[in-house]
Amino acid sequence: MQAACSEDVNRGSPSGMELGSDQSAKKPRLEQLPSGPSNQEIVVHESAGGGGAAVAAEHVQSKRGEVGMKMDVTVLQCPLCLRPLKPPVFQCKGGHLACAGCLAGACVKCEDGGAAFDVPNTAMDAVVAVARMQCPHGGCEIYVPYHEVQEHQSVCPHAPCHCTEPGCGFGGATPELVAHLAAAHAMPVHKVHRCKATRIQAAVPEPARRLLICAEDEGGAFLLTLGALGDATLVSAVCIRPAGCEWPRYKVKMWSSNGPPLVAPAANRKMDIVLADFEATSSTTPGAIAFDQLTSYLMVPPGYLVGDGPSKELPFHVRIVKTTS
Repeated sequence: MQAACSEDVNRGSPSGMELGSDQSAKKPRLEQLPSGPSNQEIVVHESAGGGGAAVAAEHVQSKRGEVGMKMDVTVLQCPLCLRPLKPPVFQCKGGHLACAGCLAGACVKCEDGGAAFDVPNTAMDAVVAVARMQCPHGGCEIYVPYHEVQEHQSVCPHAPCHCTEPGCGFGGATPELVAHLAAAHAMPVHKVHRCKATRIQAAVPEPARRLLICAEDEGGAFLLTLGALGDATLVSAVCIRPAGCEWPRYKVKMWSSNGPPLVAPAANRKMDIVLADFEATSSTTPGAIAFDQLTSYLMVPPGYLVGDGPSKELPFHVRIVKTTS
């Protein structure tokens, strides 16, 4: 039963007063709805006498609701290329779906075969636009559309950093990786302080040696790699953090001199110093970055090494400063 109501219907109108009680029981009574922008609808209730009573029911507009559901992810994937579906989604005349990248092909599921994907599926567009999942990285509470998950993971600031040692599959946040490298791989850890130079003397083995620098006051961790390039020794510094962490940036300054570190040079003699001052590269896999992939590093001639015999060590200083630009 349908009922209509308008503002010019009054409860106390003469026509309503003239109607008897029996007549009013047989016909539904229309109540005047309050004016205003609230959501309203007419709800028809069945009375005991068989007649319908139409009354106004006011509904307060609610906030958008969300529910958590489990579903087969293949529903959100293109059946042709198996990549996540994203708007616009198309279908053939048989209702089979395809992403925008697969429109050039023909449907192979239709019985007659060869049907083109030329019909926009707006219903599926709405589904894939709002189907979201939480980023799987620990500590990240962001929900992103399913078709944007891979893109988000590549820049997520909570992405795990991976072990530098070949064959080790450990991955975790930067502090966890530092603890793992120190405990599981006995990697030396040196701590430096804000804007202060720290002296390090490390062995120069073949082919390379790695050690960690933790900037306590700055909160950063860096992998230093010592390697050989001909007779020279190279020292690189890579910040260990997710690629999505663009800030803060770090300036690394390293230098070495060819004089005995604990003996002051004569007043008339100047010490030769090699120096490198650069912005640190960041990586979740710092051990996979080779010297030839870096634009800056410290190059030390063999005369700067100390020690007798084949066991040589490189004394050098390092200072790490956090920048804001």
